[in-house]
Amino acid sequence: MRPSILDELSFAGYRAFRQFIPDQRNREPLTWGTVPNAFIYMLPYLFMAYLARRADTYPIRLLFLPTVIATTIRCTFQYSIESPELAHLDWVRGLAALATIAKALNFALTKNGRFRIGETKLPRINETLQSDYSTPAVDSNEDVLQAKIHRQPFLPLWLRDALELGLPLRGVGWDYGRGLFVPPINRSLQKGPFLKATALSILQYALLLDFCDSLVKLYPGVGPHGGSLFLPNLPLYIRYTLSTIVHALAGTIIIASVRLGYELCAWIAVGFLDHAPLSWPPILNSPWAATSLHDFWARRWHQALRHVFFVYGGYPGRWIGGRPGMVFGVFLASGLFHELGIYVAGKGFDHRVSLFFVLQVVGIFVEEAWKKLWGKPVGGLSGRLWTALWILGLGQICTDAWLARGVGGAILSPSSLSPTKRLLWPILKGTLHSKV
Repeated sequence: MRPSILDELSFAGYRAFRQFIPDQRNREPLTWGTVPNAFIYMLPYLFMAYLARRADTYPIRLLFLPTVIATTIRCTFQYSIESPELAHLDWVRGLAALATIAKALNFALTKNGRFRIGETKLPRINETLQSDYSTPAVDSNEDVLQAKIHRQPFLPLWLRDALELGLPLRGVGWDYGRGLFVPPINRSLQKGPFLKATALSILQYALLLDFCDSLVKLYPGVGPHGGSLFLPNLPLYIRYTLSTIVHALAGTIIIASVRLGYELCAWIAVGFLDHAPLSWPPILNSPWAATSLHDFWARRWHQALRHVFFVYGGYPGRWIGGRPGMVFGVFLASGLFHELGIYVAGKGFDHRVSLFFVLQVVGIFVEEAWKKLWGKPVGGLSGRLWTALWILGLGQICTDAWLARGVGGAILSPSSLSPTKRLLWPILKGTLHSKV
């Protein structure tokens, strides 16, 4: 029997889909030799960023957008890391690809292009335009601060524009970053002292990451092939006490990883690329000190992906349902973002992660209702306990979903380079044996 047109179209669609997203077993190994191929999508993406810094390029950006998206998806899914202990790097690659697509969408769909705070016009392609950046037209102290961010003079203007718009995530100093909470800078803005303080911070967070990761590795059943946060053979109070401790350690690992990566970038950028320390404000703002869910997500947690979540969920949600729709869309996008990212590693989906992020909307709306009812926001000690209930309590479903897919077995600090494994554990074992 000859297949119908619908069958042929379905088969063709499936083949086309698999050209961009091959089945896990058909992907090529990611090696040092194939790394350039896996990230070659950055070239068309940075060209899109360059176009967004030039006037009258809106039609070109719209036409070029499918190329950027298709190249990003193809390059990301074409390769896979074979070692289960390094599969988390595929997760990171997936998140990077999703962030790239979100920013490309924004660059392409913003008709007039992207402006620095204080700029009023953009040059055309191949046009030399005296920038009005040195005399920013700003109307608030926050904008004045952001408008002072240094620009690197030693790169050609076209490359400088592409890199400075394409690589940052938060949007500090850019029009799309207006309204962003930027934590206060807590170190010297002089280059030498800033580099010393940043180097010390790198060392501190590297040691903290190594210590917490080494502790989590001791938890029974945690490994690259799966595991669980909850040990079913233990009494309930011990089971959930241990799960809370491990969950808190996992959160500390995330905080230390984010801080470590950011501080390394800041040290390199200020030390070697002539960035001003002012352009590298803190990425986190003492998340453990949060006194409400709103405080945690809007001011304490990192805002690196804020604009990405607005593109994927916040703006569509606001169009559909106003501000409530925007809040729901942002958190839904956050949950799906984390899950689609780990899909690159071939770990499948676990919708408990999306559920955790969507439920944050409920907590935030409860806080708003509380403020309307009592005339004051959630805060103080009760606010900290409330936040802990949502983050340290409910958040365990998120950590368990990741441990079940082997994330707990990721090699974050190799044993040969781990001070905790090579020094602290042997010292503790020797001390315990001497007392027995």
